[in-house]
This record gives sequence, C-alpha cells and structure tokens, in this order.
Amino acid sequence: MTYIYIVTDCEFDGPIPGRHSMLSFASVAVSQTGEILGEFEAVLEPLEEAGRDPATMDFWRRHPEAWAAVTENAQAPEAVIMQFVAWVKAFGGEPIFAAHPVSLDGPWIDYYLKRFTGRPLFEGPWISDRLFRYAPLCLMSMLSGKTGRAFWNCDVVHYPSEWLGDIEHTHRAIDDARGYGNLLGFLIRHQ
Repeated sequence: MTYIYIVTDCEFDGPIPGRHSMLSFASVAVSQTGEILGEFEAVLEPLEEAGRDPATMDFWRRHPEAWAAVTENAQAPEAVIMQFVAWVKAFGGEPIFAAHPVSLDGPWIDYYLKRFTGRPLFEGPWISDRLFRYAPLCLMSMLSGKTGRAFWNCDVVHYPSEWLGDIEHTHRAIDDARGYGNLLGFLIRHQ
C-alpha cells in the first residue's frame, strides 16, 4: 500500500473554528520516501455568521503582505473543501493528514470537512471510505521524538533553514505548507 502525507497549513481570523473563519489553507502531498508529489492552495470566503478576533486581526495588520495573500481571490468554502477532497482522493493510496502542529491546523480542517462534507478529519475503522485512514500526524511531536529536541524548541524559528527546504515562513499558507512538507521529507530521509 502506498502512503501519502497531506501536510497542511491553515490561516484564520480568530482562534475558534466556526466562530471565526479559515482564510486560506494549503497542503503539500509528500510520499512515504519524502518526495513532494503535489500541492493544493485555496483562499476561502469568510463564513457568513463568523466574526473576527481583534488580537488575530492585530497580527494581520502587522503583516500586510500575508494578509493580502490570505484574502485575494477568495472562493466559496464549500467549493474549496470539495476540491480539496477530490485532490486528496486523486492520489489513491492511504492519505495521512499532517500539520505543524496538528493541534492548531487539525481542528480547522476537521470543522470545515464536517460542515461541508458531513465527515470529520479522523474517522474510525467502521467507516470504509475514509478520507484519512489514520490519526493525524503532528510534525512538532515527530521532530521532538526523532531528534530528542525539547518540544518547546520545535518551532520554525529554531530550525536550520535547510530542514524547511530553505523556504521562508511567511504566513502565506502555501509557503508554510511547503516548508513543513520539506521538514517531513527531511525527517523521513534522516531516520
């Protein structure tokens, strides 16, 4: 069986899925040997009933280029999620969701999958046609376990740039997903 990691980064306008909106997300498909297989990137229209968190919006005001990237050419979230599901399924094999950290990005993908497909991020073995077969992978935890680094030192500001494929962490979802995809590839190749 072929396993494919779907390394995902999300950008949002507040900390709570549903109360706030996911502005954009991007995923990089990584093979079980660490090769980059493809990319998905989307900007989403805000949820109609959602508000914006003032502290999060203060962050975006300090990063105007990133704000432009997460708001330009926004599409309806239901269409984006259906495109994402089709993209993941097109790889065949067994996709595994991964994020850095999964505790931040996972709830956003879970919420949007549940809302627009009726299916959560993680489904038990009683579901035969799961989008993701295994529990999501936390790249921070994986890095800590593989390198022996203290968990609190598992952040992009503490990584050598080559671990991220020399890709700058910009808060544009595709840049950050590419960096984390390269990080996973590095960890796979240096077991």
